[in-house]
Amino acid sequence: MIPQRQRVPVLDVDATPMRVEEVVDAMGELIAAGGSATVLGHNLHSITLFHSRPDVRALYENSPVVLLDGAPVAMLWGLAHRGSVQAQDEGTMAYRLGSMDWIPELGKVKGLERIAVVGAGRTANTTAVARLRAIMPDAAVDGMPGEGWDSALEEAVVGWLRDFRPQVVLIGLGMPLQETVLHRRLAELPPAVYCAVGGAIEQVAGVQKLAPRWLGRLGLEWAWRLLLHPGRVAYRVFVEPWKLAGLLIRRRFNHPKPKASK
Repeated sequence: MIPQRQRVPVLDVDATPMRVEEVVDAMGELIAAGGSATVLGHNLHSITLFHSRPDVRALYENSPVVLLDGAPVAMLWGLAHRGSVQAQDEGTMAYRLGSMDWIPELGKVKGLERIAVVGAGRTANTTAVARLRAIMPDAAVDGMPGEGWDSALEEAVVGWLRDFRPQVVLIGLGMPLQETVLHRRLAELPPAVYCAVGGAIEQVAGVQKLAPRWLGRLGLEWAWRLLLHPGRVAYRVFVEPWKLAGLLIRRRFNHPKPKASK
């Protein structure tokens, strides 16, 4: 059974605290249920978009699985639920899951036979598909690159997915493009579990170097990304948290708590 989403009050969002084995089980359940579903993750960037873009908010609010992707989000969830069995038994960071924590375990998903990989450049996409085939030799894995995404490529990908009819789709177009596409086209896409994975396709391919997992457990993965990609990451590290703080303060004042009745 997929765990219930839990509140992260400071950030005013809900998330689904799960470990890797629970994600594997949940994806098997979603495949068995049929229909379309999404697996998303919350970090500070996604939460900023959640509070500033109605399309992103709608996608997250309707997703059955929203993982604790960013370390600050996991830590704030842990503080809010520090009395829970989950937080006590294994510690907060056991529930902090990036895409590369669970993608290598896709071979354990019950009933998974067809996987689509959408995104990244042609070389990275082809390499990621080959590596997934190596760890899932009994599954059909295929992909389409997402570089230069436009309306024509979007239509081509939608048509290809309808023909291929995967059970799981890893869509890595970067945030918020991947979320925008899912919100806009989900009703037209074939039934599958659609997973927004950001740069994980390049990480699977080895094009983008993955931070050591111990850094992630310490909540310092942002420092690794800042060192390797300062131009891409600096805004998110130094500016976006202040933007998010402003959005949360404005939201708090626009939606005051109701007064208790006497």
